[in-house]
Amino acid sequence: MPPEASLSFAGEGMFARVPAMWRGPLVRLAAAWLVLVLLTGRDWLAMADKWWNVSTYNHVLFVPPIVGWLVWHRRRELAELTPRAWWPGLVLVGGSLFVWLLGMLAGLNSASQLGAVLALPSAVIALLGPRVAAGLLFPLAYMLFLVPFGDELVPTLQMVTADIVIWLTHASGIPAVIEGVFIDTPVGLFEVAEACSGVQFLVAMLALGVLIAQTCFRSWRRRTAFLAFALALPILANGVRAWGTIYIAQWQGIAFAEGFDHIVYGWVFFAFVVAVLLAVSWRWFDREPDEPAIDPEALRRSPFLGMLERASLGANTALGAIIAMALGFALWATLASRVEAQVPPAIALPEVAGWQQLAYAPEVPWQPRASGAAHRLIGRYRNAAGDEIDVFYALYPAQDDRRDASAYGEGALVPDTPWRWLEPGRTSPEAAGDVLLAYGRLVRVAETSYRKGDLTTGSAARLKLATMRDRLLLRRRPTATLILSVEGRPAAEGTQVIDRFTAAIGDRGAWMDRVADLR
Repeated sequence: MPPEASLSFAGEGMFARVPAMWRGPLVRLAAAWLVLVLLTGRDWLAMADKWWNVSTYNHVLFVPPIVGWLVWHRRRELAELTPRAWWPGLVLVGGSLFVWLLGMLAGLNSASQLGAVLALPSAVIALLGPRVAAGLLFPLAYMLFLVPFGDELVPTLQMVTADIVIWLTHASGIPAVIEGVFIDTPVGLFEVAEACSGVQFLVAMLALGVLIAQTCFRSWRRRTAFLAFALALPILANGVRAWGTIYIAQWQGIAFAEGFDHIVYGWVFFAFVVAVLLAVSWRWFDREPDEPAIDPEALRRSPFLGMLERASLGANTALGAIIAMALGFALWATLASRVEAQVPPAIALPEVAGWQQLAYAPEVPWQPRASGAAHRLIGRYRNAAGDEIDVFYALYPAQDDRRDASAYGEGALVPDTPWRWLEPGRTSPEAAGDVLLAYGRLVRVAETSYRKGDLTTGSAARLKLATMRDRLLLRRRPTATLILSVEGRPAAEGTQVIDRFTAAIGDRGAWMDRVADLR
């Protein structure tokens, strides 16, 4: 048999069960997805790396097959619908790519990855039309769980878990004192660390809970109640698990408790929580397993969907528009990524009235991280009253995924050092504070400020927005980070020292500009 005949036969067999009216649209959809994935490939690779290598996001590996199963479960009903290209869907594709562009330019991976994922269901809507999109509404929405999220919840979950643990510890008759995320007990000091926050189980339970709520319930009231229970349960269970570690340590020792926790804490613990969730909720399921996922007749007769479908356009035109948008955004991203500000060849910390510069000699080593910065400075000042303050300054020519002043692990708290995050510090429009602790005894107060153009802020989000705006407009302005920190003083006293220093330097943003020789 000639090779070309074999290929033809294989192709015909592959499409034999696909209705003729669906074959062209599916080929065009595959082509559009290929173009979009190639455009946003860096983000897909970054997401895949997190799915595989970061335990918080291992559950996302199940999302693609789940989406495939959800679509397969609807295949017979979808075959009764006629796909039609729809021009408003192109607006959604453009909007998704714009979100991707903004995230990429700001170095905000969560935004660029969200845009990359949103582009795929948007292409489905554009190339297959509103009726098919309505039939695929849940699978398309479920694709959002491909985006790794949850890291931003860690500090809050640490504090919530610590509150649960201290309440249970007192209730069980164990004397304990809490300070931030540290709990001091008769046998030792315990930390509710980032790994103990329970974020991995919360985000995994959210994905599982949404799936169960849609497939096992018909009533929206029951769906809402189930989802609320599904989110509350892992938070409470994680608090009980952390308390159990402390409780066991009181009688068996810390080493035994840590070993027990390592055995229990993991997907075995998650499986137990899921079993409890299903055992409690099973009797309230009100959807039959063999019930059709969608009603194709209702979708065909819907006057609303019929009205929307009037905005159809040629299928090849829609595909061409998607490809053209992808190329346009690729060009825009390339031009914007090359924008960098000029920075001076050398900078130095200036003299401050009433304060004298000293040799920097902290009791416990502390060196904030500023990856990719063109310049880094650190020094210590002392006033006549004996107050001492540490000043860290970093200057960046640009912000991107390699030079992100506000990224995790950057700034005052560097992972894998003696310093641990204790609790939030004072926050103002110009600075965000953190209280750090080393070796369970030494406190360090740190306040971080960012400078971009005329903006001085302690908000990472505001810095991202300013960076996004500059790069969209191809505007070249440097970014500076200033961290004022006091070691070895209680948090309240440390903030007073910072106030005295900022009173001496004047406007914080203007002082940061002077250090960078911008004014």
